[in-house]
Amino acid sequence: MTEALDRERWLNDLRSRVPEVTVIDALARQSGGALLLDVREDNERATGSPSGAIGLSRGFLELRIEQLEPDHDRDLLLLCGSGQRSLLAGEALQRMGYRRVHSVAGGMAAWKTAGLPVSAGTLDSDAAERYSRQVLLAQVGEAGQAKLASARIVVIGAGGLGAPALLYLAAAGVGHITIIDDDRVERSNLHRQVVHADARVGVGKAESARMTLLALNPRVQVQVVAERLRAGNVEALIRDHDVVVDGADNFATRYLLAAATRRLSIPMVYAAIERFTGQASVFDPRRDDSPCYRCLFPEPPSAADAPNCAEAGVLGVLPGILGLVQATEAIKIVLGIGQPLVGRLLTYDALGMRFRELSLRRDPACPGCGAEATFTGYTDLEHMCAAAL
Repeated sequence: MTEALDRERWLNDLRSRVPEVTVIDALARQSGGALLLDVREDNERATGSPSGAIGLSRGFLELRIEQLEPDHDRDLLLLCGSGQRSLLAGEALQRMGYRRVHSVAGGMAAWKTAGLPVSAGTLDSDAAERYSRQVLLAQVGEAGQAKLASARIVVIGAGGLGAPALLYLAAAGVGHITIIDDDRVERSNLHRQVVHADARVGVGKAESARMTLLALNPRVQVQVVAERLRAGNVEALIRDHDVVVDGADNFATRYLLAAATRRLSIPMVYAAIERFTGQASVFDPRRDDSPCYRCLFPEPPSAADAPNCAEAGVLGVLPGILGLVQATEAIKIVLGIGQPLVGRLLTYDALGMRFRELSLRRDPACPGCGAEATFTGYTDLEHMCAAAL
């Protein structure tokens, strides 16, 4: 009995400092421009939240509120499950200098009882927990996570670059991932192609990668295409995807991708590695100012000038770094946030531990995207690359 009385006194003391409003008043204030914050946990909000409310868990409120709402004079309405945590949240915001803070009496329970509008949660309890740290980002949120869940990304190659890119795209919750690779896992791959395992030596790389991704995140859909990208299938295989991640290890595939992504208007996230160095960029044909891959390499270099990893060697961690850059750029493109590497070439020197950024402008005379460029066919591109070998 004493504990109950003490708790009631404590709540009354909080109410004396943090004013309360009814759910009806809260709805009217929200219509007038007040910001309604649902401070319940992610899994609680997964079942639904007041329409128009911003989800920001009580435990992260002080860390994120000033990024979300820097105006300390904005009318803030705090809602929890029953109206108690919102009082504590209101007191915390008052200490931070927010002057117009109100707790919604009765919380979500009272909101539902009053029959006020509720938006169904875009994330179920599993997704709310799995992606909780990512959803906390104002640039992502539940809406951004839903974009990732509906995105379709194709990764060309499950090798050095594709392996880390695939792992983090799956972990981030990209809903549909297509893996195109006709090679098989070799023991010499394992020091850098971390999506595979020793027990899967001899297994197709695309299938091996699929097994790892589904073990990491069973929510994603992974399509395996155990084919080599060629003139006859390139458009069919990458069509209907939102982003193409280029993890290829040869120029013929890259020239095919450059042409096909341009014709299909799909962003291409490029990277390449050699020994201790790498580079990355984004070629986005949806943008008039974006260069294409052939602005960087108008013609394929000779095999002597561009040896592959089997000939030149590669530091095992190098493709991990560049592959993660690719995954980052692909996620940014899907979410529409930040500044993708369009018109910029990011270079990395592992020995010197230096990143440099070079400007990459669209070439008016580019044979791939210039004013006089003419598409002669994918077969001609294959022949062009074969002649350079």
